[in-house]
Amino acid sequence: MRNPGIHARLLIAVFAIIGCTTFALGYMGMNITHQFVQTRFEERISFLAKYLALNAELGILIDDKPMLQRLAINLLSEKDVMGVTVFDRSDGELASILKETAEPLSVIDVPVLLSRSQEVSPFQWNEDADGNNLPIGRVRIVYSTGGIEQLLINMRSRFIWLSSGIVMLAAVIFYFLSHSLVAPLTKLAQAARDVERGNHDMRVQPGSLPETRELALAFNSMLDSLERSSSALEDVYRKMIHQKNLAEMGKFSMMVAHEVKNPLSIIKSSLDVLKEDMSITADNTMVRYMEDEIQRLNRLIEDFLAFAHPAKPMFRRVEINSLIREIVMRFDLQKAKLPVKISTDLLEEPCHVNADPDLIIRVFDNILKNAFEANGDKGIVNVSISREGETLYIDVEDHGGGVDPENIEKIFEPFFTTRSKGSGLGLAYAVQVLRTHGGAITVKNKGEGGAVFRVTLPIE
Repeated sequence: MRNPGIHARLLIAVFAIIGCTTFALGYMGMNITHQFVQTRFEERISFLAKYLALNAELGILIDDKPMLQRLAINLLSEKDVMGVTVFDRSDGELASILKETAEPLSVIDVPVLLSRSQEVSPFQWNEDADGNNLPIGRVRIVYSTGGIEQLLINMRSRFIWLSSGIVMLAAVIFYFLSHSLVAPLTKLAQAARDVERGNHDMRVQPGSLPETRELALAFNSMLDSLERSSSALEDVYRKMIHQKNLAEMGKFSMMVAHEVKNPLSIIKSSLDVLKEDMSITADNTMVRYMEDEIQRLNRLIEDFLAFAHPAKPMFRRVEINSLIREIVMRFDLQKAKLPVKISTDLLEEPCHVNADPDLIIRVFDNILKNAFEANGDKGIVNVSISREGETLYIDVEDHGGGVDPENIEKIFEPFFTTRSKGSGLGLAYAVQVLRTHGGAITVKNKGEGGAVFRVTLPIE
């Protein structure tokens, strides 16, 4: 059986407390009211009886039965008086009248005493030996208690309805009050279940009550902390995977260095000897293919070795305009036979950075090589330098097809490449080198086509 929640328990407890308190106080009040009404009713009847006894004194003394009958009839007009009888001293009836009724009846008898005056009374015989005034008769009033009982029943019924109404009203008021207290807890529980299902963006709106507001803010703060911890953990996992890849790359590079590079050198030397011995010219298609593949494999091995075992930067003061001119000149010589050009937009004033020029040259070799391949080894590649405060920006802009949006975040990861002959290490190596220089590299697509790689370096 499921246990009732806070909402139900509070309602049951408040309903029981208010109900018991209301009915207990009502029961006490009804008893007090009953006693008060009953006493006042009996006092009223007693007063009527004494009033009748006082007025019947003379009629009894002179035995005036018609007068006594009129007194009885007048008294019978009073509500709840059902009958009146006047007796003489010998209990003989002097006057009597009675109304028919089915209601319960009660009787009160009051003696009729002779009044004493300052003068000597002619009825001295009506005193006992001690001088006490003896009754000369009595009056009897028969009255109905149905009215008072009906009044008490009506009061009791109204009390029950009023008490029930008060209890129900209190229950309704407390229901909404309890709902306002429990609703934030319910929302927190629902939010916790949503977070459990993977909705880590879930946040709870603070309530109007200070306590629930603090609870909601604490819950949201906990979710923020969990999100930060999760992000930090993901970063740690990524770094661990990256380090693992680097470790694997280190092992692979060592194997390549020993198992591939040396035999590749032997093959290259053997091919050169064959060319001399057999007088094979450089225009020979088979020889050219063999030399291209040997050169490609050699570059691939060098990329592996450079990325797996990065050289420690040898920083020195470098003028960036001169360095970019040197890099462009190298490429102009390498690509002299291709219809591709490099345009430059350098700073008007010298600008110095603290860098390892050899490593920076290799970074831009990889970036420019990608730009030329994106252009299809034709057209123009633009290299521009700009400065903003203490930060230097070097943009390399091609006019190719740009970078696919889904590859923007992956393009700088190791081994990611979209080319059949690429190693996927050129841009990853650039990130590695620039990070050691306190810089970074980013990429974005141009609206009119092509991509822009931006290198950021701190100015000395």
